[in-house]
Amino acid sequence: MTSKANQSQGMLLFHLSARQSFAIGTLKVKEIVPYTQLTALPHSHPTVLGAASMRGTTIPVIDMAMAVGYRPIAREEMAQCFIIITDCRRTLVGFLVRGIDKITECNWRDIEPPPPSLGNNVFVTGVTKVGEQLIQLLDVELILSRVYPDDPSHLYPVLTDVQRERLKPMRILLVDDSSVARRQLMAALDYINIPYEVCTNGRDALSLMQGKVGQGSRIDILVSDIEMPGLDGYELAFEVQSDPKLAEAYIILHTSLSSEISVERAHQVGAHEALTKFEANELIQAMLRGAEHHDRLPA
Repeated sequence: MTSKANQSQGMLLFHLSARQSFAIGTLKVKEIVPYTQLTALPHSHPTVLGAASMRGTTIPVIDMAMAVGYRPIAREEMAQCFIIITDCRRTLVGFLVRGIDKITECNWRDIEPPPPSLGNNVFVTGVTKVGEQLIQLLDVELILSRVYPDDPSHLYPVLTDVQRERLKPMRILLVDDSSVARRQLMAALDYINIPYEVCTNGRDALSLMQGKVGQGSRIDILVSDIEMPGLDGYELAFEVQSDPKLAEAYIILHTSLSSEISVERAHQVGAHEALTKFEANELIQAMLRGAEHHDRLPA
């Protein structure tokens, strides 16, 4: 299967320093605009430069270079900079960057995990090459989680003892390439003492599920990110639904994109649900529907 996501998603290349190019997936990008005058936001995070007014909407603007550890963008540089408006984590946020390179097509299967030589740069989820140039794919969710920490009420689910016991027998697999998203998913289930397994990419998840079938076991509930290098969530869902030995899994896809298109595509490839991440109670309610789904399967 060729993923519909991969057909439409390229990479926006930009630079935060003179030497290194970075990228984010184009599905996260609403628009790119030249620098515009910003209004100060008192008591905001140090990386928040201010707010821009875009067609009647006030959008906070973050110095992306500073947010990931590069030299902050000086005031005298800003007139030559650009703002990337993103739609992520249910909100519009602008990132000020030193320059836009181009939008390029991308085979997301070719993106590799960051090499150890990059050190502990947790903001990078993968690397690839465009021509001879090394491109680092940034984890926008992690950046935003540092600037705008989640409301604790969104991170920890509330459920009854009956619901907890209903979920406990379910064999749950969590799949996400973003370290912050994995921690959120794991923390939600740890908080209610529900066991689970974790993979960082779709290929490993599919291999794990196939291996369990070979051992006489299975995954009952699959919770996967949509946007992942390698085998993305759409492709993973399609592969699972296409394999009779795996197809009983209840598939929950989640995305940081606030887009009805993502939800529609998720259903097209066989996912049972698609969520805009992250709200712990929404996730747990979806898992409970997964448990009910298994109750209805033939014995």
